[in-house]
Amino acid sequence: MADIFVPFLQVRHIFISIEIYASIKDNTMQGLNLFFTIAILILSIIAHEVSHGFVAYLLGDNTAKRAGRLSINPLKHLDMTGSFFVPLMLVIMKSSFVFGWAKPVPYNPYNLKNQKWGPALVAISGPLSNFLIAGVFGLAVLFLPIDSSVKAEISLSAVGGATVFGTGYAPAFLFFSSMVIWINVFLGVFNLIPIPPLDGSKVLFSILPYKFNNVQIFLEKYGFFILLFFLFYFSKLLLPVVFFLFRLFLGL
Repeated sequence: MADIFVPFLQVRHIFISIEIYASIKDNTMQGLNLFFTIAILILSIIAHEVSHGFVAYLLGDNTAKRAGRLSINPLKHLDMTGSFFVPLMLVIMKSSFVFGWAKPVPYNPYNLKNQKWGPALVAISGPLSNFLIAGVFGLAVLFLPIDSSVKAEISLSAVGGATVFGTGYAPAFLFFSSMVIWINVFLGVFNLIPIPPLDGSKVLFSILPYKFNNVQIFLEKYGFFILLFFLFYFSKLLLPVVFFLFRLFLGL
C-alpha cells in the first residue's frame, strides 16, 4: 500500500507544481500586458501632445518650443494623474476603454499665421499623429508571415486582454502591434469628440458659423461636465468606430 501511496503523492506534487508554475506564468504575462499597455498609452499621448506644439510652431507660434515641450523626453510631458493613476485604475478595473492624458502643450493661438484655421490644424494634428502611428504599425504587420485567420485571432486576443499569443517573433510582434494600433485608434477617435476640452471641439469651433457663437460659449462653460456624462453613459458608442478602424489598419 505504501508503494502505491508514495507514487500518488509524487504525482500530486507534480500537478501542484504545474499549477503553481502556470499561475506564476499567467501573473507574469498579465503584468507584462499591464506594463506594455500603460507604456504604449504614455508614449502615444506624448506623440499626440508634441504634434500639437510642432504644428503650432510651423504655423508661427514658438510658445511650446520656448517651454521645451517639443522634446520627446517623457519627463517633460508626464502628468502623474493622467499618465499613470487613471490608466492603471482603468486597466485594473478591466474597463472597456483605457485613456489618459499628459500635460497640455502650451501654445498661443494669437501667434498663428492663420487665425481662422490655425487652431483647428493645431488641434487635429494630435489625433492625426495617433492615426499615423497606427498606420505605421498596421503597415509593418502586413509583411508578417502569419495566416489571416491566425492574424485575426492574435489581434483580437490582444484587444481582449489575453496573454497567450503563440511562439516566435511574428506572433509576438503582431500581438504588440495590435495593442499599439488599438490604443492609438482609440486616442484618435476619442480626441475627435467635439466636446471641450477635447481636440474635436477646436475643429468644431473653426467651422461653426458666428451665429452659433452661443453654442461655443455653452460648450466651453459646461464641456467638462458634458464630457463626463458622455464617458459614463455613451462611451460605448465609440467602440464600433474604433473597432472598424482597428480592423482597417490591420487589414482584417
